[in-house]
Amino acid sequence: MITVMRPGPLTTIQDIGRPGYAHLGVPRSGALDQPALRRANALVGNEFGAAGLETTLLGCALRFEVTAVVAITGAEAVVRVDKQPVSTAAAFEVPAGAVLDIGRAQRGVRSYLAVAGGIDVEPVLGSRSTDTLSGLGPPKLADGMTLPIGAGSSSPPPNISEKSGVPDSGELVLGVRLGPRDDWFEAAGLFAEAYAISPLSNRVGCRLAGSALTRTQAGELPSEGVVLGAVQVPADGQPLIFLADHPTTGGYPVIGVVDDVTPLAQARPGSTVRFRAID
Repeated sequence: MITVMRPGPLTTIQDIGRPGYAHLGVPRSGALDQPALRRANALVGNEFGAAGLETTLLGCALRFEVTAVVAITGAEAVVRVDKQPVSTAAAFEVPAGAVLDIGRAQRGVRSYLAVAGGIDVEPVLGSRSTDTLSGLGPPKLADGMTLPIGAGSSSPPPNISEKSGVPDSGELVLGVRLGPRDDWFEAAGLFAEAYAISPLSNRVGCRLAGSALTRTQAGELPSEGVVLGAVQVPADGQPLIFLADHPTTGGYPVIGVVDDVTPLAQARPGSTVRFRAID
């Protein structure tokens, strides 16, 4: 078992999510930075879809009641075991009774902790992911919560070097396919200048701030299905990019869909985003 000593502002259990239930109103959820979670699982010898922990900005602290092999990827942070710094370049062992502390993210936003055997909470609709919008899955971490560990591999973890997926630049360039409602706007405005990531962003969506998009059609739409990466434009004209915990329907028009939202998982508020059109 693992006991939560410091949960951080938002630490959740995540795996690769629960795709295939959008017709029932259930979003995919899952790790926002899936490559980082997969790397962490690979480092400890887990299947790539095993459940781990996703921290947000300020990390978390955990006491391990049994000796365990762990790996940490994603956002760069100082990691300590019983107050002694450890390298996160490879998997490492946490002794029984020791406290693992993932500190404040120094670069990026979300760190991922994998433990050999995975976090073995009860799955919901085939996934152990926490869905912050619908409430499906396990709750976010809280003081004193205990987390079960699954049976780990008997073989040593592979020697895989960690390569951070955290962007080096403060500006992200996201490819977007226009439609289905790009004809409701002066679509060229989406590519005219950079937007800033709003601090109101979360696992549901990344809110952007910049020049408002100009509507060319008045009126309202009935609710339509929306997907991961959909760029919805509310009444204020400021684009919103849907992330893992997005609703499955929405009434505001969608001007386009981003082809890969992974970089947004590690983009801090204030970072700039530009769009490029994909044919």
